[in-house]
This record gives sequence, structure tokens and C-alpha cells, in this order.
Amino acid sequence: MNIVVLCKQVPDTYSERRLRGDGALDRDASDAVLDEINERAVEEALQLKEAHDATVTVVSMGPDRATEAIRKALSMGADAAVHLSDEALAGSDAVGTARALAGAIGTVGEVDLVLAGNEASDGRSAAVPAMIAEILGLPALTHARQVTVEGSTVTVHRETDDGVTVLSAELPAVVSVGEKINEPRYPSFKGIMAAKKKKVTTLSLADAGIDASQVGAAGALTAVVEATPKPPKSAGEKVVDGGDGGAQVAAFLVAQKLI
Repeated sequence: MNIVVLCKQVPDTYSERRLRGDGALDRDASDAVLDEINERAVEEALQLKEAHDATVTVVSMGPDRATEAIRKALSMGADAAVHLSDEALAGSDAVGTARALAGAIGTVGEVDLVLAGNEASDGRSAAVPAMIAEILGLPALTHARQVTVEGSTVTVHRETDDGVTVLSAELPAVVSVGEKINEPRYPSFKGIMAAKKKKVTTLSLADAGIDASQVGAAGALTAVVEATPKPPKSAGEKVVDGGDGGAQVAAFLVAQKLI
């Protein structure tokens, strides 16, 4: 079985994040890491690899520094990687990103399963995996908290507020996973050293056969119209209980329209 895992390098949620003047995220202003949800997607791919003797290929789109996130996935145990890197990709929206990643997946060869996180922590569109499935003409099984493969069938359990839904499809398919899917393994020293020797194929848009007019800011179907920095936190209101503390708290909640 040939598994592709989509990985993205994102600004570390524990570091300060800022917007540029045009409203876009300033990616150079904070530390960059492999998105946590992608770590879970990699872990699920590795578990399937161990159960089915599969090959796991990481596919990532981003600038040169994205190789750091790719190496993290390789050190966890992925076998190889494809890095789509081209200046024309800058400013791609969700649709452009899906088009680009679908093109990169097409360079891997015959793929049985595409695994991804539900949504990246820097975008939160939660739409790219389903868009990729549409472009590739594959079934999409989203928000999975459990994935099993038996023969040519993939089955996922999706948990919602209404209960657990079981979805099945014939391979090849696209599956996106949620935060409850697993706990990612830590790369071992052996894995980190082995990752340095694993093959990373770097592609331009032309290499992947992707039309530059369909990606990047020029091909984006959405645009940031306005952006406002998050206001600083206020000091809050201190209640001194002189016997009427409960009434003061209640009055505050009423004023905030919370009760």
C-alpha cells in the first residue's frame, strides 16, 4: 500500500504571531514547526505502515524552511518526501493550495491512501482535504478519530456531538484525521539520523505540471479585505466581597449579557 501524508509547516502556537500590513500572516515573525495535527496524520500513516507493510511519502508545500517540518516527519518514520516549493505559490488560498497539493500528489505515482489533518492551525479552513479529494476524483472521509484498512476498503469512525458515524470507501481515498486519532510518537535518535539520508524530492510548479495562474495570490478566489490586531487584554474587574460579592458578580454577568 502506498500512503501519502500531507504535512504543513506553521508558526508555533506558543510563539508570538503577527499580521503583515496586507493582512497576511507574518510567517517570519515566529518559530516554525510541523503542525500538530499533521503529526497525528503521520502517526496514523506509520501505524498503517506497520500493519500493512506500506510505504509512506510526505507531501508538503512551502518555502525552503519547510524542509525542517519534512525532516520531522521523516524522523518519525516516513520513507520519503516531496517538497513543492515555488515563489509563485505565495498567497495561495484554500482552493489554490488544494490544486497545488493535488498536482504534487500526482508525481508520487499510484497512491492508495492520502492522509491529512482536518485543518491547519494557521488557516482553520478545514476544507483542503475534501477539495483535494474532489480534484483527484476520490472519496473523502473527513474528521476521523479511527482509521482501519481491510483489503481494498478503508473505514473511519467520525465522532460528532450526535454520536459516532462509521464511513467506508474503496481505495484509493482521502482521509482527514482529528486530534483524538492518536498520540504521535517522538522521533528516536536513530530516526533523526536516518531522516538525513532519506530522499526529499523538491519540485517547482512546472515540475509538477501545475498552472501558475491557478495558484498564488493571482489565482486566489478569496482575499483579505480588512484585518484588525487583537486588542490587548484588559486588567479585568476585581470584586471585593463585603458581604455582597455574589450580587456584584451577578450584576457584572448581567451587564455582559451572559445571564
